Amino acid sequence: MATIASPEVDIDHDIQGSPLELPDFSAESYKDAYSRINAIVIEGEKEAYDNYISIGNLIPENAAELKKLAVMEMKHMRGFTACGKNLGVKADMPFAKKFFSKLHGNFQEAFSKGNITTCLLIQAILIEAFAISAYNVYIRVADPFAKKITEGVVKDEYLHLNYGQEWLKANLDTCKEELIQANKENLPLIKSMLDQVATDAEILHMDKEELMEEFMIAYQDSLVEMGLDNRQIARMALAAVV
Repeated sequence: MATIASPEVDIDHDIQGSPLELPDFSAESYKDAYSRINAIVIEGEKEAYDNYISIGNLIPENAAELKKLAVMEMKHMRGFTACGKNLGVKADMPFAKKFFSKLHGNFQEAFSKGNITTCLLIQAILIEAFAISAYNVYIRVADPFAKKITEGVVKDEYLHLNYGQEWLKANLDTCKEELIQANKENLPLIKSMLDQVATDAEILHMDKEELMEEFMIAYQDSLVEMGLDNRQIARMALAAVV
């Protein structure tokens, strides 16, 4: 299975080449916002571990590969936990569990029905594309310790996105209808989740519009890789705004 190389990211300058203004990592407002953002990435990686193990039960011939992807996610969770401790911040895990509750519920429902396509769309496409986009934006304004951790994590996430793309591409003829329906039900959740943390993200110097733009680019690129045509991709992308 081919892998997608992660793009090189200029972590010290914005897109105009000007030096980025970093936040005050010691400010109480920063730590308060970070307690929720950090919890989200910790919970996201934990749920990703559980989800890839679950998907392995649905695709037993790929269970070993999926277990390797799951183990990566657990490693990421430990790394992001260390990022919070480095700043003296306690992650707000109850907030994070509530934050993921709708996507979590949709994944669990799809898993209980054996709907592989929906499970892969939620975890390996939507969540991974969002994680990659958010991590790439965050790297540019992260504290030095978290920057190093996140740079390592984002490289792994491309492997996870690639797995979902390749499986869906290989099965597109039989899974397209479910894919489109699952997109309609789950893509709007990404925008609503981002809206929930827009203020916290801004305190971390992460712009909401940039986060959404980067996510939609990554998501639509993934749909292209699956073999969907431009009209189908445009119709699916509309679910994010309607």
